Amino acid sequence: MHAEIIATGSELLLGEVVDTNSTYIARRLREIGLNLFFKTVVGDNEQRMEETLRIALNRSDVIITTGGLGPTVDDVTRPAVARAVGRELILRDDLLEQIQARFRAYGSPLGAPIGENNKRQAYIPQDALPIENPVGTAPSFIVKHEGRLIISLPGVPREMEYLMEHAVLPYLTQELHLTDVILIRTLHTIGQGESRIDEAIGELELETNPTVGLSAKAGQVDIRITAKAATRVEAEALNATMEQRVREQVGQFVFGVDDETLESVVAQLLIARGQSVASVETGTGGLLSGRLAHVGKAFRGGVIMADGALIDLAAVIETAHRIRTERDSDLGLCASVIDAPEQRGLKLMLALATPDEVKTSERGFGGHAALAGQWASTAALGLVWRSVKSEE
Repeated sequence: MHAEIIATGSELLLGEVVDTNSTYIARRLREIGLNLFFKTVVGDNEQRMEETLRIALNRSDVIITTGGLGPTVDDVTRPAVARAVGRELILRDDLLEQIQARFRAYGSPLGAPIGENNKRQAYIPQDALPIENPVGTAPSFIVKHEGRLIISLPGVPREMEYLMEHAVLPYLTQELHLTDVILIRTLHTIGQGESRIDEAIGELELETNPTVGLSAKAGQVDIRITAKAATRVEAEALNATMEQRVREQVGQFVFGVDDETLESVVAQLLIARGQSVASVETGTGGLLSGRLAHVGKAFRGGVIMADGALIDLAAVIETAHRIRTERDSDLGLCASVIDAPEQRGLKLMLALATPDEVKTSERGFGGHAALAGQWASTAALGLVWRSVKSEE
């Protein structure tokens, strides 16, 4: 049994609004053990919405729509759902009264009639189960059709989240007799690209429970382990076993798990060892200092130099030594991003000065220039992480 999300709104397709609703719904479905297989975004067009619903009804057990329940002409979810299941739209007097009550709560005069467009919100497909919306004016509804469920929710995030929490999740849990738990464990790695991690744990990615997947980010690769079980304890045990297998292959590159960030892990290591770090950067947009600021008292401050100020590794090394001395810190960190026409891209140069040595890294960067600062700051923090870890 699995679910599908259909988010409606031309503003989503135009890139004017980010679809946070689908992300929220996906996470909440995971918590009740309902698999999500598909997510679709469709504009404010009744025919295309109907076509999308018909496709969903042919492949998914539960379809959750979000958006398109407002009072305007371009709110097409109600008629599209009705047409997709071959039913009429029926005016519900109880929903009409709820809408009127909401308008009174918003300050409309007692007994004042609502507009025809707002009245349209009281229409839902015949035999649909209405869901009262106490935090907005758009009632929602559930349609049962040939063993499938269509649940239509508002697009306003606050309203959608309230109805998911108080109505939809309890309904799905009871109606579908859901008892399983889906649990995710994420391992964060640095120092190896996605293809190298894939080569190391490719066989594990073929497992079915838990599943293992990769997600590449700027300078970082996440390994996602997902288990489904009858209880949280069982799911945690499955994930723990798989995590051990993953760590046996790539454990030396794993710097943190779940909500941990590279900067938070570096902060913990530095504070635990009573060490401090100061930084200099150029060509990074100040991202390194911004991330090191989260290190707290272990950060002795950073200097941001003009782009192109450090053009070779020797200058980067010298600057790392100098900032360490000037700020009286245990570690001096320097990162430089410069144009490299001969490489048809950029060059990243790093140096970490310690009391005993200097560690360096120099590499090309062929990605989008806007991402270079994120890559450089991650690589620089990774250099600190590896250095401090090696001393333990």
